[in-house]
Amino acid sequence: MGPCLRREHGQTRRWRVFCCLVTKGEDVTTTTPNTARSALPRGIWVLGFVSMLMDVSSEMIHALLPVYLVTVLGASTLTVGFIEGMAEATASITKIFSGALSDWLGRRKLLAALGYGLAAFTKPLFPLAPSVGWLVAARFVDRVGKGIRGAPRDALIADIAPVGLRGASFGLRQSLDTIGAFVGPLMAIGLMWWTADNFALVFWFAVLPAFLSFGLITFAVSEPDPDPGREPAKNPLNLAAMRQLGAVYWRVVAVGVVFTLARFSEAFLILRAQNIGLNAMWVPAVLVLMNIVYALSAYPAGALSDRINRTGLLALGLVFLAGADLALALLPSLAGLTLGVVLWGLHMGLTQGLLSALVADAAPPSLRGTAFGYFNLFTGLALLAASVIAGALWDAYGPAGTFLAGLGFALVSLLGLLAVGNGLATEDKQ
Repeated sequence: MGPCLRREHGQTRRWRVFCCLVTKGEDVTTTTPNTARSALPRGIWVLGFVSMLMDVSSEMIHALLPVYLVTVLGASTLTVGFIEGMAEATASITKIFSGALSDWLGRRKLLAALGYGLAAFTKPLFPLAPSVGWLVAARFVDRVGKGIRGAPRDALIADIAPVGLRGASFGLRQSLDTIGAFVGPLMAIGLMWWTADNFALVFWFAVLPAFLSFGLITFAVSEPDPDPGREPAKNPLNLAAMRQLGAVYWRVVAVGVVFTLARFSEAFLILRAQNIGLNAMWVPAVLVLMNIVYALSAYPAGALSDRINRTGLLALGLVFLAGADLALALLPSLAGLTLGVVLWGLHMGLTQGLLSALVADAAPPSLRGTAFGYFNLFTGLALLAASVIAGALWDAYGPAGTFLAGLGFALVSLLGLLAVGNGLATEDKQ
């Protein structure tokens, strides 16, 4: 009780209760950010590397896929927008069921591993696809795998992460994930040069890291034992469970939807690069640059959000998105593209991990899988709408029309965040 008595002076009763809990054997790392920051759980790191390897594989393909669809298979930009939006919507719809199932079973790892395995076994379909229809099917099945793994994996991170360091934990996973997201396009550039623009061969190289990711989550991730005091969710997909998630959680969902409406698929960044005249071999450099900025900013933003108002950081992220849209719309040059991509990456780093942390903060432990499922469902449907609109605007008005519309959505989203997210961080951290 010595430290407790020494630090009690001038503090609130809440601190005295905390001290008593610590002295009764509670794990200090779950409640003291300074201690936990120096040693995040091993499982957080492993799940980060699982995400990184799968992103290396996926982004090797996705960095080239829009150009491949338009230049080789003759698809329109509206088709690209529909495919990208539909793919992400499929993943999001799947997440609600996998998240709820993980709550019902009380186990996350099995479903997460199943999702990574399905994505790995789908990767060979991309080099084998002879038409747009086959690529749509491959993209669909790949995203089903993403949908199966997403909510259980995020709920597993929330289960493993120290209470006071959820922002840092999600930020770390997001940073490692994003390292894969720029290593993948970088490898695609090198392989396109080495193979003389052989798209199919590059797609084959993407198969290996996908299977490494599946092996890592299967054999190197340990799921914590369920809390014996936790009441299992009998039927997470009903109105009672939705009400149990609480008003704060649904405000987080509203904020996520508003954000997603302002941010369409990164496929349009790739198409903008091609539009200004970049060679097909160098087009993936767009995603390399964006994801380097994303990776460098995600963990610091997550760690900072554990100490300050998360809503303020989210608002700053929207300001960066508005700046990115403005640069991409009005500066059709390599310098304008570079500025827009950097600002886009900063937006992603300041928002994506923070939104996941807010979901984890707001959701009851027994419904975390369901909470991430609902969140991803609604944001995925918003991404479908945003990507289809972006593709239609591109075909009708060109790239400037698409990105100026994105600017308008970003500004409206900023107003929505200020209205919907008022006091959000304060309530979540109580």
